[in-house]
Amino acid sequence: MNTDRTVLLTGAAGGMGAVFVQRFLGNGDTVVATDTSGEALGALLEKMGESDRLIVVQGDISDDASCREIAETARTKTGRIDVLVNVAGFFPIQPFLDISADDWRKIIDINLTGTAFMTKAALPLMVGRGWGRIINVGSASVYPGVPGQSHYVAAKAGVIGLTRSLAREFGRDGITVNLVAPGVTVTKAVKESFPEELLKEQIERRCIRREEKPDDLVGTVFFLASPDADFITGQSIIIDGGSLML
Repeated sequence: MNTDRTVLLTGAAGGMGAVFVQRFLGNGDTVVATDTSGEALGALLEKMGESDRLIVVQGDISDDASCREIAETARTKTGRIDVLVNVAGFFPIQPFLDISADDWRKIIDINLTGTAFMTKAALPLMVGRGWGRIINVGSASVYPGVPGQSHYVAAKAGVIGLTRSLAREFGRDGITVNLVAPGVTVTKAVKESFPEELLKEQIERRCIRREEKPDDLVGTVFFLASPDADFITGQSIIIDGGSLML
């Protein structure tokens, strides 16, 4: 297993991102963790014991200049990026007819454009080194579609296309680009946004009948970031307890 890598994680202070941070730190990697909330990043530092291998930087991935600043922090602190995990996302529930133009742009900017901007900013620190990993967090919702989340589902469908195109463009550099597509994963944000009835319905659709938790995603993400996944690229892996089988 590779150790002592530089791993850049977006959405790193959220319920899902923080679990990934902990796994990479436990492997001996240096983690550059970014999130929009400075307060949440401070809590992340405290939770992780203020490790000297954890570098936090407040930023907004929907802003191109902010993405460049995040990448510059990685460059000045570590000189490189070995693994990029694009976790940050925003998933409100809104009926399609109630979505304003600003609502639509905000969701696309955070979930799709932000992933592209952050990847573009990070790639100059990855190319030319013969090895690299980009892992995008998508959503299993793109396959059946979800009422009330048309903007989010459209954005995450775009991330699948982005993942495939980047895999073809940067495979020559030894950089793999893959996507994990979780089902509804129970984090604090999900509990606050989704009706309890909907969460129970998700469980009933699964072969493994329980809530999906951030810990359920860690192993797949960590595998895709490892040398064991050297010949896997452009793929979307559904992690949803067997609700969907494609």
